[in-house]
Amino acid sequence: MFIDSHVHFDRFVKDGTFDEILTGAKEAQVHEMVAIGGSPEANSLSLKLAEEYPGRIFGCAGYDRDLAMEGYDLSELRNFVADPLVKAVGETGLDYYYTADTAAEQQKLFNENLALAVEFKKPVVVHSRDADEDTISILKDFSNAWKGPEGRCGVLHCFTRDTKFARQVLDLGLMISFSGIVTFANADPLREVVSYVPDDRLLIETDSPYLAPVPMRGKRCEPAFVVHTAKRLAELRGSSLDSLANLTATNARTLFAL
Repeated sequence: MFIDSHVHFDRFVKDGTFDEILTGAKEAQVHEMVAIGGSPEANSLSLKLAEEYPGRIFGCAGYDRDLAMEGYDLSELRNFVADPLVKAVGETGLDYYYTADTAAEQQKLFNENLALAVEFKKPVVVHSRDADEDTISILKDFSNAWKGPEGRCGVLHCFTRDTKFARQVLDLGLMISFSGIVTFANADPLREVVSYVPDDRLLIETDSPYLAPVPMRGKRCEPAFVVHTAKRLAELRGSSLDSLANLTATNARTLFAL
């Protein structure tokens, strides 16, 4: 059985394909999924789905970097994070690829999310793109402040960097999650990192509806496609698909307290 640790359900709900997506996931043995937040609307949907699909969809709530230059209500986010159905804070983090000019504002918002994670002892789902140094610097403070269970402070989702960055992330106690990017033709450097991640720190995700893996490139990504990513990871790690599925499912249950 597979667990997709990172799904954005917003588009599936809006375009009326949500039921179809759930059916496809079940047929692919993807029985549990983590619904990612990141905005007031995404947080509300994540919680709603967790309420309606107990044991199958699990909630997250956070304010992502896109809100850094907008008005946001931290008290509203705090109420979301306090809900028992919300298993993690996120996604949240830094992205300098398009908006490096808002770095200071992104860092402030990231820290505010992390403070809630510390307060409620819930793991954080971290986004980082072209912001390695600042991400690690901020996560060091978070790791030092973390008082929750060891090995449950968070995950760097959709990992795309090198072994050096992976080592820094792992040293801070976070897990690392691989998406369909690991199957892309130009991802040889990323594939070198896969065998470096310890068994108890590895997660898989789709980041649906984005980043469909090979052989589904060009299609809208969906949770069922996590199996293709798992197959590639199993090959790279020299393990069976069943073993990889069980390993990553166990890690997801541990991280998110499912």
